[in-house]
Amino acid sequence: MEHVVSDKLRRPLRDLRISVTDKCNFRCRYCMPEEIFGPGYAFLSNDKILSFEEIERLARIFVSLGVQKLRITGGEPLLRRDLPKLIERLYQIDGVEDIALTTNGSLLKKFAAALHKAGLPRVTVSLDSLNEERFAYMNGNKSSVKTVLEGIEAAAEAGMQVKVNMVVQKGKNDQDIVPMAQYFKEKKHILRFIEYMDVGNSNSWKLDEVVSKREIYETVNAVMPCKPIEANYTGEVASRYRYTDGDQEMGIISSVTDSFCSTCTRARISAEGKLYTCLFASDGYDLRQLLRADKTDSDIYNEILKVWNNRSDRYSDERLSGTHTQLSRKVEMSHIGG
Repeated sequence: MEHVVSDKLRRPLRDLRISVTDKCNFRCRYCMPEEIFGPGYAFLSNDKILSFEEIERLARIFVSLGVQKLRITGGEPLLRRDLPKLIERLYQIDGVEDIALTTNGSLLKKFAAALHKAGLPRVTVSLDSLNEERFAYMNGNKSSVKTVLEGIEAAAEAGMQVKVNMVVQKGKNDQDIVPMAQYFKEKKHILRFIEYMDVGNSNSWKLDEVVSKREIYETVNAVMPCKPIEANYTGEVASRYRYTDGDQEMGIISSVTDSFCSTCTRARISAEGKLYTCLFASDGYDLRQLLRADKTDSDIYNEILKVWNNRSDRYSDERLSGTHTQLSRKVEMSHIGG
């Protein structure tokens, strides 16, 4: 029996994003810049990170609260040893309707077949340019376009649906909007452009570096005519567009110029087991200490229920209206996976 829970704004709990590591092998300038996340940066030790058993236990409890979709994130989740084993565990949970993985794609070629065999039906790959020089600049010289594209094709060949996310920054990679759209239209993978977001504290975010949804759409539409289509489901954050010469589509996630707060059904668990009720939160609720204090599933269920019932986050609404209070610190994107 599905339990219907809702927060103070009557938003149900439907999606759970689980970070399996805070480590990443990229140093993207808008997420984990090298000058902050350098060789001396103290990442979480193994004993601080949730085990697969703990993740599975939490996932089952969240599903009993109404969660239907699970997304595995990081850091870079494919750095977590034996990740297909976790996918297999999560796939077998009754009530899970969808599992996905978000990755930078650099290790995807190696693991694609095992991930799909374990039950992973789809993957989202981050790629910000097809130009090798610009891509290397943006990811801190840690990988090549070729490596990521090979990962994407390996995932598709293994039988997974592939979506590609491109964060667009004015003056950095906005010249790649059309080439990216053309390439992935031809390859029949859905490309989603993302407005550059003010997430975390490390990316030196500036509003004037945001390329808006309207600008992105007009840029693509001028070369490849497309028209808006309906969302797949309530709360979908990407505005969908279909190219007029066929059935291929692309999307735009207007994470700055629009707000999705009213339909947000997402909870996030960081690698060390903290529950965050907003992408822009500064504090999380420690679930790891409950897991390791011999609490029953019922105890943990009730604590999560209490947190969600008291949830009133609406950061993007407040940012758009100019009424939000500036947070002293926000959780880093690399810590909860977006």
